[in-house]
Amino acid sequence: MTGPSDQAPLARGRDEAAERLRAQGFAEAAIDPLLDFETASFIWSRMIAKGELLSTILSRLQLGVEPAQFHGLTAVVRLQAGVGRPAAEPTVGLLAGELAVDPSRASRIAADLVAAGFVQRGASPGDGRRSVLALTEKGEAVLQAVRAEKWRALAQVFDGWTPEEIAGFAAQVRRYAQGLQAATEAMQAEAGAPPQS
Repeated sequence: MTGPSDQAPLARGRDEAAERLRAQGFAEAAIDPLLDFETASFIWSRMIAKGELLSTILSRLQLGVEPAQFHGLTAVVRLQAGVGRPAAEPTVGLLAGELAVDPSRASRIAADLVAAGFVQRGASPGDGRRSVLALTEKGEAVLQAVRAEKWRALAQVFDGWTPEEIAGFAAQVRRYAQGLQAATEAMQAEAGAPPQS
């Protein structure tokens, strides 16, 4: 005898998600593509956010940098440039927020980066008592090498796409990312948590 409890969890979750989307007013023609997108975004997350692509690149290049260190390097650059938030002098506290880790973990990552020569500590020009992080030439060289290898991989991904397809895809991903950020901030506000940006 079989029943709902025998249904595969993924299939059951897909059915439940489809019902939620219908209840929220999504057209039937949009539901399967949205659910397919969820699967594709999992693969994207595994390859990009969870670092499978990065680990492969770092292993190939043999740069002597671990994925956590590389994420720390890119976080320093994002903080300086104001990617997704106002530009700021990178401190360990801001690094913790950018990496979504606790301050003690951020402090260890920063110390590792300094010890490896990828980052240096210095005094803030605006407040000499405050310690800020800055990339060294060695750190910049690591970023450039990984960036070049990453774009070599992405060139393969987008090989055969028309310029119009690339532009449309980029616009939709940007729109999705902005919507995801807004939805997350709304959920944080509902929960009374401070926003991450």
